[in-house]
Amino acid sequence: MALKKKRKVRKAAKKAPRKAVKKPARKTAKKAAKRKPLLKKKPVAKKRAEAKKAVKKVEGNLIGSITHYFPHVQAAVIKLKGPLAMGETVKIKGHTTDLTQLITSMQIDRVDISSAKKGDEIGLLVNSRVRQHDKVYKV
Repeated sequence: MALKKKRKVRKAAKKAPRKAVKKPARKTAKKAAKRKPLLKKKPVAKKRAEAKKAVKKVEGNLIGSITHYFPHVQAAVIKLKGPLAMGETVKIKGHTTDLTQLITSMQIDRVDISSAKKGDEIGLLVNSRVRQHDKVYKV
């Protein structure tokens, strides 16, 4: 007889209604007023304009850009936007490149030259690796 009573008690315990869980109260206006105001973000266009200004701070005049690099002879092909001559100093600046050197060898179609004008594509001997789209400045 004792077993039947225990079973009835267990069944009764299972059928007991669950207690409702109280949801937390919503934040009041006072708590919302205590929050710190969010920082105002600059528009993307302004960030880009500031980045362009930072790039233009390189010393010298832009005279061209690198179009190709030949690693086995350490030579770069430069598309000129301004005149360039032997003995001048150039600065090659890019994302991972920052090189300043004196021009010792220039060629057009495998012929040595002493000067080049705007619009020429010249081969230039460089001291270290350069990459496409690096900018060339006259210092």
